Amino acid sequence: MATITRSDIKKLRKKRARLKKKLKCRFSPGGVIPRPVYVDYKDLKTLRSLVDRQGAILPRRRTGTSALYQRAVRKAVLRARHIGLLPYVAED
Repeated sequence: MATITRSDIKKLRKKRARLKKKLKCRFSPGGVIPRPVYVDYKDLKTLRSLVDRQGAILPRRRTGTSALYQRAVRKAVLRARHIGLLPYVAED
């Protein structure tokens, strides 16, 4: 029975990190960006998935959102916070 060393474990983790699934923008179906670019500020289910526990907006590299839609997401989150639909910070 072969034993696995720490260096082997590190190599496996690096390999898995490289094989990560390519993220796609959830707002543009088929990669085509429809115009006008708009994210609904009243759709709290979608906005909560784009905001972490502390209330910070998740970056593009983490969510896979395209650049145009990331700007629209930012506007939508700020509007929802201003109205009171989303909290500014986490409730702990």
